[in-house]
Amino acid sequence: MKTVTILGATGSVGTSTLDLVERAPEAFRVLALTAHRDVEGLADAAIRTNAQLAVVADEHCLPALREALSGTGVATAGGAQAVDEAAALGADWTMGAIVGCAGLAPTMRAVAMGGVVVLANKEPLVSAGDLIIAAARASGATLLPADSEHNAIFQCLDAARPEGVRRIILTASGGPFRDWSLEDMRRVTPAQAVAHPNWSMGAKISVDSATLMNKGLELIEAARLFPVPHDRIEIVVHPQSVIHSLVDHVDGSMLAQLGPSDMRVPIAHCLAYPARMPTPMEPLDLVGIGKLEFEAPDPIRFPALRLAREALEAGGARPAILNAANEVAVAAFLANRIGFLEIAAIVADTLARYNPPAPGTLDEVLAVDRQARRYADECVKDGSVTVGGV
Repeated sequence: MKTVTILGATGSVGTSTLDLVERAPEAFRVLALTAHRDVEGLADAAIRTNAQLAVVADEHCLPALREALSGTGVATAGGAQAVDEAAALGADWTMGAIVGCAGLAPTMRAVAMGGVVVLANKEPLVSAGDLIIAAARASGATLLPADSEHNAIFQCLDAARPEGVRRIILTASGGPFRDWSLEDMRRVTPAQAVAHPNWSMGAKISVDSATLMNKGLELIEAARLFPVPHDRIEIVVHPQSVIHSLVDHVDGSMLAQLGPSDMRVPIAHCLAYPARMPTPMEPLDLVGIGKLEFEAPDPIRFPALRLAREALEAGGARPAILNAANEVAVAAFLANRIGFLEIAAIVADTLARYNPPAPGTLDEVLAVDRQARRYADECVKDGSVTVGGV
């Protein structure tokens, strides 16, 4: 029986993971579940799975969690340190699904313990990819990507023979505004931005998909995960979201992974790896799909892609700054404090204003993250950002 910890158990990835775990109770035993402040969802999941420990990151929610789990035998804890300790319980398999840079420290704790660590949140690899890879080598941990795109690459790429790879191609749905004009995008509301045409995701990642920053972060993540030069990682818009990514080889062969737009497919691959496990997903109906379309992303309407590639090429602290500024800008947009097009503009402004030395430790990465957030927040508050082209 495989022991499992889910960091971020009440989000979209966490609930998808729980669905699969609960379908095979003979195969998995839950050690710990964490959530930010969703006490009801966390307590319900802990009771259903007979979890050993339930942790809420917001300490103010701990009394409510204790009350909800009173008499169940499930231990409770609260606070960021408690989340880190849950990550360090030594589970055979840990899902890292905490949104944003808040997931960085617990992910590092899980990696340091060895075992299998599944990365569903992009931010740790984007902000501290070199540190996480080094920690995995030191502990012997196995890193598996749960993002549909990176999981597709993982399935198609022979990492032992990277010289045979000509290109990695990340596919992007293009989001809900793929065909919108800049003028129309200027008036986008949060409700429109979170309504992804293909995937059911949380608000932050849905907005990232709408700006294509999600794909920019995935570009940086792919460069960290796979032994292929980053100038050979490309992005193609594929509106149907059936092909999740492709690997092009030097002999002209191109391997692609296809599947439904449901996170349970890549999560199941990671849960059972190196074997396979059944999921409730119906087989793809290729005749019903009919056709698969591809197009180049528009760098004018979606500048986040350029910002991400520039950050990747510059290296050092640039990816961490990009990620931190984007988190601040997306939160401001969702709170109706800025417009949709201002998200990328605030990221660009923060990158232009802040260029510290490359961080070499986790504490230094977190310091860069905090300072970048201050710059981005100043930009939100004073409204000084200029959106080019609109």
